Order: sequence, then C-alpha cells, then structure tokens
Amino acid sequence: MLIDNYGRSIDYLRVSITDRCNLRCIYCMPAKGVPWKSHENILSYEEIIRIVKLITGIGIKYIKVTGGEPLLRKGAPLFLKNLKTIAGIEKVTLTTNGILLDTYLDEIEIDAINISLDTLNSERYKRITRCESADIKMVLRLINRLLERQITVKINCVLMRNVNEQEIIPLVSLAKDKNIIVRFIELMPIGSTAGLQPVPGVEVMALIQEEFGALSPFAGISGSGPAIYYCLDGFSGKIGFINAVTHDFCETCNRLRLTSEGFLNSCLFNGSGLDLRKLLRNGAGDDEIVGIIAEFVKTKPRFHNFFEYREEMSKIGG
Repeated sequence: MLIDNYGRSIDYLRVSITDRCNLRCIYCMPAKGVPWKSHENILSYEEIIRIVKLITGIGIKYIKVTGGEPLLRKGAPLFLKNLKTIAGIEKVTLTTNGILLDTYLDEIEIDAINISLDTLNSERYKRITRCESADIKMVLRLINRLLERQITVKINCVLMRNVNEQEIIPLVSLAKDKNIIVRFIELMPIGSTAGLQPVPGVEVMALIQEEFGALSPFAGISGSGPAIYYCLDGFSGKIGFINAVTHDFCETCNRLRLTSEGFLNSCLFNGSGLDLRKLLRNGAGDDEIVGIIAEFVKTKPRFHNFFEYREEMSKIGG
C-alpha cells in the first residue's frame, strides 16, 4: 500500500493525457487559451500504461482519465480499454466536456463518466464555454445512451455567482427521472477565476431543499474522490457536493495526479512534482521507479495550497 506521512492511504490516480481543450470555459482558462505542450514533451500511451502498472502494484486502485479534454487525443478509447485490463485496477473513469463523446461512445469502455455541464441553457452554455458552436443538446442526448450501457453518469457543475446560479434547480431536476448523479462544485480561487465569485455549498443545499424537500445523506456511492452524496424523496438519481473551499477535505485525501508531461504530483495544487518522464526516458528500471514513487508519496502535504496556486484551472486536469 501507498501510505503518506499522515497515515493516508493513497489509492486514486488522476491521469491527464493531454493539456489541450476544445472549450475555453471562463473559470478554467483565458479566452485566448494557454500554450499547448509539444507532442514530444507529453507521455506516450505506452509510458502512461507502464507507470499505471507499476503504481497499481503498490496500491493504486482507481484511475480517472482527464485532460484538458481527453477525447481530443487520438487513440483515447483504445487507451481507456487497455487501462481496464490492468490487474489491480477496480475502476476507470473519464472526465470530459462531452463535445466529442458522440464520436467515440460505442468504443469507450469505462465504469463511470463525469460530464462537465454548468448550465442547461444553450446561450449561457456558449458564454460560459466561449464556444459558439458548442451544442449542449447533443451532450444531453448522450446521457440516455450512457445509461443504456450501464455507465455511471455524473454531471459536474461549477457554480458562479451572477453567472449560473439559476441552473441549480434545472440541473437537480435531471436526477428526478434519470439515475444520474448531479454534483455541485465550489469555485476554487485560482487562475482565470479572478473576478468570479463562488456559491457556497451550504447555500446550494438550502435552495435545493426549499424546492424539493430534505436532502438525506447517502453512503451507497463508492466514489473515490471527495464528494458527499444525498438523495431526494422521489428521485431516481442522487445529488453530490464537492465543497473544496468551505469544507476542507485534505485530511482524507487519497489522490495523486500524473500530468500529461509526466510529472507525478502529490497534491492537485502543487506546481511541481516527481519527473517520471525523465526517469522513464533515462532507462530507470521498474524497481527503481517504484521505490522513488513510494518515497515521493511520503512528501504529500497535509493541506492544499490553492490560495497560493497561480496556474489555470485547466492545469488540474478535470
């Protein structure tokens, strides 16, 4: 097992396979975008698979594939399929904006999918994503197809004051007749979020309960991340909250992050990390890499530092 110096068991790895994205969400990156990494500077799929096999052997059980937008990278469906075959992995999930999902849906083999969706209004969707061609109706149509394939669907909504607060009730309503999970994420004060204001999770809960009745704690979702889940009477789906700002969950953090360039980060908000790409390309052996990773995990900080984090949200990887 991977245990850090604070006794936390580390079993969850977020893997970014690209830094590129086809949207420019207002809380995630500047309107002009960010400079993309060159192809030779990002890990090959073979390199990622090698790292995952090694780190799975010492305790990682859950893999979340992120970007940027992961489906922008050629060969992503086959990569996901190969991840699923690795011994010791219990769950492979994908975070996506859903724009390209229709193209690859029949090829993808995953346990769950997180779709970033901050509004159900077409015009507001275009403003938030800064993309005039973004088709929210297409994304919504895909939900039924995912459910038919028995893939768990989670919708992630980042709420922003005076931007999309009015979407809370419509988004919750999606879970009434569909067995999906709608999650509300507190806006984190980093990068392009300057000038945007968060909506505290406790306020969101109050609005939901005023409209739909009491939210009852639900422990039946074995999520590998920090979300807390609730059910509503008469609803098929569930409601989740990731209150990263108002309710710190660092004490139970179980996550590592592998960037597309091959840096292993012990905290999502660390700007630096362990350079696994250098180790791989300099010919390091498996035992050496495993030993270095195990020692690196011991340096995982007790608490995040996102109030000092200066990178864009896009760098975190979904």
